[in-house]
Amino acid sequence: MSTTAEPAAVDRGAERVPVRGLTVLYDARCGLCAFLREWLGRQRQLVPLEFVAAGSEEARRLFPSLDHGGTLEEITVVGDGGQVYRGAAAWIVCLWALREHRPLAHRLSTPAGARLARGAVLAAAKWRGAQWRPGGAGTGSGAASQGWVYDRRYGWVHRPADGCDSGTCATR
Repeated sequence: MSTTAEPAAVDRGAERVPVRGLTVLYDARCGLCAFLREWLGRQRQLVPLEFVAAGSEEARRLFPSLDHGGTLEEITVVGDGGQVYRGAAAWIVCLWALREHRPLAHRLSTPAGARLARGAVLAAAKWRGAQWRPGGAGTGSGAASQGWVYDRRYGWVHRPADGCDSGTCATR
């Protein structure tokens, strides 16, 4: 009987791997996301940032194991060493990559700062959700014509034009 224990998990050494580049997956159909992508791109970078439209063929080719539906819901940043950051952590690592904003990123990485960063991400998501128009951006079909109505209490809700929202109508 051997007394040597096998490691429970293989350590990839992610904490020791330097980050030399980051790929930011952003929703190209979102005005706020496009604005922030442009802003990030204009900043002086200590770590190079590459930008790829979330859910695109390029994103799927570069990162086949990612949940690409999830990348459209929440900002995702992938480090060149395989690190994956989502939500507030993704924003913090983007700031960390910027020369003038690295000190802010360090403050936001503390427990108190992380709460502030999460609040900012939630506020941006709420604004983004209020700007989103169901029915497909750029398709020429309006939200109302697709049965989507904005309700201040609940956000966007689907109410079909035929009034069949009781759940007893035939499915298509």
